[in-house]
Amino acid sequence: MEAARGADRNPTEEASFSPWGGRVTRQLESDADIGRPGQYAESNAELLAWPVLSVTHTWKTGPMSSSSTYDAIRVSTDGAVTTLVLDKPEKRNALSLPTMLEIVDALQNVAQSDADALVIAANGPVFSAGHNFADMAGADLDATRHLFDVCTQMMNLVQEIPQVVVAKVHALATAAGCQLVASCDLAVAAESAAFALPGGKGGLFCHTPLVAVSRNIGRKRAIEMAFTGDPIDARTAADWGLVNRVVADTDLDDAVADLVSRSVRGSAMSKSLGKRAFYAQIGLDQGDAYGYAAEVMAQAAVSPDAQEGIRAFLDKRSPMFTERLTD
Repeated sequence: MEAARGADRNPTEEASFSPWGGRVTRQLESDADIGRPGQYAESNAELLAWPVLSVTHTWKTGPMSSSSTYDAIRVSTDGAVTTLVLDKPEKRNALSLPTMLEIVDALQNVAQSDADALVIAANGPVFSAGHNFADMAGADLDATRHLFDVCTQMMNLVQEIPQVVVAKVHALATAAGCQLVASCDLAVAAESAAFALPGGKGGLFCHTPLVAVSRNIGRKRAIEMAFTGDPIDARTAADWGLVNRVVADTDLDDAVADLVSRSVRGSAMSKSLGKRAFYAQIGLDQGDAYGYAAEVMAQAAVSPDAQEGIRAFLDKRSPMFTERLTD
């Protein structure tokens, strides 16, 4: 199988951090190689890393570590759901460099836990005001590059961890705060919430927030938000596709709990594989996306949980899924 999978290729290899623990050896290839006949993944864990084909990391599961203490966030777990709360209301939950490093650490811990979902919420009158300008005032280029590298790592981790990630937005989310919402898999907003990319009204355009926002709401609406800096209300955000739904403020907790419960039904392995594959194919053209997704789905179909689901359907019984992201 190994020879069939890549004997005719000479990929460039690059070692990089894996959010699931360990390290990954990346085989960097052209888009044309994705889903090419003759390439095979040898496990669901490997499929989860496609188009990263040669994976040396292991999946780890277990209870959330209680050894980490945080200053700007609170992390708690109730059953299969972990909640991360931005908890610097006096700073408008600004995503300062220390705060983002805490979030990165928490996301890595969640990725290695047996949680099925992560809810990202906030405490105080603002969900998040975005970056802390104090981190950039008088900074040199190396410092600002580091700041935005950490921010990018944080946003990418939200989509790379195997859990379903739901934003619970009760108030204003601006700039990188809006970017964080846009990066989550799902989002529920209270009627009092609002969203903005305010850099267009000042001296620093919202370059990186626009990456995530434009992948949710389309070019014209995204660039309007960025050029004008004007906030949009929660109903508009739902109409434009930035959030999944809007509910009364008093119903926010229940609405998030309901969406989470419905989003984690079924096989945990299948859901995690589906999340990874979705983000891998969404930026490809249709032909490459089908080539990639068809191979992922074909191999997923013969996995233990898929076969159990098929047998349970045919036998008219409830399935018993057993696959977890284990060592």
